[in-house]
This record gives sequence, C-alpha cells and structure tokens, in this order.
Amino acid sequence: MAGAEAKNYLRENLAEVQNKIERAAQKVGRNSDEIKLVAVSKTHPNGILKAAIKAGAKVFGENKVQEAEGKIEEVGRENAEWHLIGHLQKNKARRAVQLFDVIQTLDSVELAERLERICKEERRESLSVLAQIDLANEATKNGILEKDLPALVEFLQTCECLKFGGLMIIPPYFEDAEKVRPFFRRLREIRDKILPNGELSMGMSRDFQIAIEEGATLVRVGTAIFGERN
Repeated sequence: MAGAEAKNYLRENLAEVQNKIERAAQKVGRNSDEIKLVAVSKTHPNGILKAAIKAGAKVFGENKVQEAEGKIEEVGRENAEWHLIGHLQKNKARRAVQLFDVIQTLDSVELAERLERICKEERRESLSVLAQIDLANEATKNGILEKDLPALVEFLQTCECLKFGGLMIIPPYFEDAEKVRPFFRRLREIRDKILPNGELSMGMSRDFQIAIEEGATLVRVGTAIFGERN
C-alpha cells in the first residue's frame, strides 16, 4: 500500500473507530474525550505507523519490547505515546523502562520491584504502570489474580518512581462478544474500590464498544484500524 493510499485507508478507519467510540459513550452518558484510543501496532511496519500518525493516531500499543525498540527509535518518542500491552519478561524490564511511556501489563510485586529499582538506576523519575488482572484464572493468560492484587497495590503506594495509573484486562475470548461484559464490569468495580479515578484499559476491536459502556478509559484497537495482520 503506497503512502497516500495507506494514509487515506487509515484515516477512514480511525474516523470510523472514533465514531463508534463517541456513539458508545453517548449511549451511557459519557464524554468521549475521556476515552483514549490505543492503536495496536504490533507486526505493522514503521511506514504504516508513520502513515497512521499523519492520519491522526496519537498512541501506539506494542506487544514485544524487541519489536517496539526499532519502531520507537525510527518513528520517535516525540511523535507518539508508546504503551507496552504485552507480557513483560523480566530480562526485558530495563529496555522497557527506557522505551515506553506506559507499561499496561504489570502482573506481580516482583516485577514492580524490578521496575522501581531500574527506574532509579536509569534516573527515570516517573513511569506510569497499570496492573493487569486475570479475572478468569486462565492458564494461557498473564495477569495478577484478584486475591493477590492488594499486595501489589500496597507496594505501588510506596514507590517513588512507579505511578499506579489503573487496571488492565485481556478477558477470555467468546464468539459472542457480549459475554465479556461481566469481566469489564468486574474490573470497573475493582478499580472503583482501589483507585476511583484510575484508568481502565479494556476492550479490543470486537468488543471496545461494550468496554466503553462499562467504563473503559483506554481501548486497544488494532484490526479495526490497520486491517487483518498478515
């Protein structure tokens, strides 16, 4: 896809997603301005990301530190906000601290301790993190269990560098997207108890409208913007 063609394609898709965000927010009496769109850019090349920025994308979500590294270096920290939305391996923690504006997938006290220590070593004064919760207790998914969350929250409250920004979830996959609603609702209930004004990162291409109805402030949308991945 050539530059101009890609930009037009992405602009149309971004506009359609934004319209859906606005309609979902209006349905439940919310202001769509409080909902941030994270364009999930994993596996897409730098040229497409640059076209997406020209088309209006402001925030990108990447799954892997290694893949994001080259993108952030070429596309630029100043041109977009970068969120890590995939599992963070301990041996990639330092590079993640150096690269990302937000880490959405904090899933243990141990990882939080490591990130806090590295921030101090790297002289990074502030790093926003979200706690990824596994509400379905799925063996194939990462995330901290609800019963273990209080210990993580307690540690984050003592941190100098890590800023506890909110909660994130990747719910189970259902053919009927409506079946994810209870997971979104439960995440909101947990957030309301521990961090009333915190972010709620939930909802992807097939269910972000439901997530918005249940309180999402960050929606992670890839396919609806970029098309199906090769």
